Amino acid sequence: MQPIAGETPPELGEAPVMTVWPTLGALRLGRWIGRYAAIGWGWGPLTVGAVFALATIPLSLALFCWLFAPVVCRRYALTTRRVIVRRGLAALEDHWISMEDFDEIAVEVLPGQQWFRSGDLSFRRGGEELLRLAGVRRPEVVRRACLKIQTALLAVGKAVGKQLAVAAANGD
Repeated sequence: MQPIAGETPPELGEAPVMTVWPTLGALRLGRWIGRYAAIGWGWGPLTVGAVFALATIPLSLALFCWLFAPVVCRRYALTTRRVIVRRGLAALEDHWISMEDFDEIAVEVLPGQQWFRSGDLSFRRGGEELLRLAGVRRPEVVRRACLKIQTALLAVGKAVGKQLAVAAANGD
């Protein structure tokens, strides 16, 4: 099978780049804790938010353990070709998007996520959301990594397309 000019050839393979685990900001109850823990009323380090965060430690620990429960456990994997949502302890692929399928990645920080320094990544094409990664820690860093991977992948596809065009012109 000959690759089409501009497409990355399948023989380049796929290699893992990074795995990102969601924070408590991915859960509604976690965002609720984050909203109230961010309240800055008070004196110095003793704020209403800090007291609330301390008071909700048992709930936060339960939510944290829930994120790693065998059935609901999920993680986001970035490879040289795709962004993958994996579920369960076996890390089965739930759904994914190719690095070539999106034209924009929006970072949306929902109320309560800023306390966890997290946000949602929305992969879009033409304004339509194709994939959402909820509660990603340091979402801007992950966004930049995805865009760099996409840029490199598309550049390789262009270079291979030019080589194919030259080879076709020379009759090879």
